[in-house]
Amino acid sequence: MYQRMLVPLDGSELAEVVFTYAKELAGRLDLDIILLHVARQAAENTLPMRKAYIERAVEVIQRQSQEIQDKTAAKKEGKPIDVRGEVVIGYAADEILRFADENKVDLILMATHGRSGIKRWTMGSVADKILRVTKIPVWLVRAGMPDEIVYGQWPTTTILLPLDGSEQAESVLPHAETLAKQRGIEQVDVVLLRVCEPPSRPSYYLAEPGVTYAPLSEPEAIESHINWQKYIEGEMVKSKQVAGEYLEKVEKRFKDSNISVRSEILEGRAAEEIVEYANKNPFNLIVMSTHPRSGLRRLVYGSVTENVLQGVNRPVLLVRTD
Repeated sequence: MYQRMLVPLDGSELAEVVFTYAKELAGRLDLDIILLHVARQAAENTLPMRKAYIERAVEVIQRQSQEIQDKTAAKKEGKPIDVRGEVVIGYAADEILRFADENKVDLILMATHGRSGIKRWTMGSVADKILRVTKIPVWLVRAGMPDEIVYGQWPTTTILLPLDGSEQAESVLPHAETLAKQRGIEQVDVVLLRVCEPPSRPSYYLAEPGVTYAPLSEPEAIESHINWQKYIEGEMVKSKQVAGEYLEKVEKRFKDSNISVRSEILEGRAAEEIVEYANKNPFNLIVMSTHPRSGLRRLVYGSVTENVLQGVNRPVLLVRTD
């Protein structure tokens, strides 16, 4: 269960895009909130102004989250929401990470913005370092998010879970379940997505599709021609069958908890299909896993997760796996 959420704010309107999510998450999930502002040493003389900004933000979030909790109180008993603000001096990423560890934070909510053409997520090196280091789930919200997908904006929240059959990808399942149960299972729909990628053509086959192939490195096998297109079609049939059986098992996990769930199977390159599918449908949240690369001090999202981050205009909850 999520209990305490950290919301870094830098004083910009960009960062305040998270206000809508902070109040919704706090009000519907009964989360305590810490609003954190990190000032550089050189800005120490402006601390009174910065503290006043955070105090005002606390008042707004406290009032709005309480209103949301009161609206949903008939369906569940929620504890009073505690919202507090902190202003510290130092380097933003370092202080956010330290504060999260020292205050037993179990969810970080951050704003990001996309460069022109929504080519990438960025909040500078701050978000990048936090994603590389923290083991706490990070909820990223892009500025300019379409109104129809704002979390909590509609009676029902739809969560997209891209899965590839690995244990790493499945690590997001408990988090999706937690969100569904804390928000109210009757208000959440979960969509499981599996993309079946066509096999890569070996280098020893000719490049033209739809013709007869022979392994060029093995002339003696010339009679064992392979129609590559038919081979792909056969492999995709098998892949979709395996994917269907796998998703059926995952569906059962959610159905056993009475959570509404359905599955989608697509063909193509994973990142491209996930991005296109996510952007065409009003998902309120995409939940994906990340993992660290052994021996390096950087987070490797995996090419799929990284490309999805670059291309989607939906909120993303990243769950790190070790």
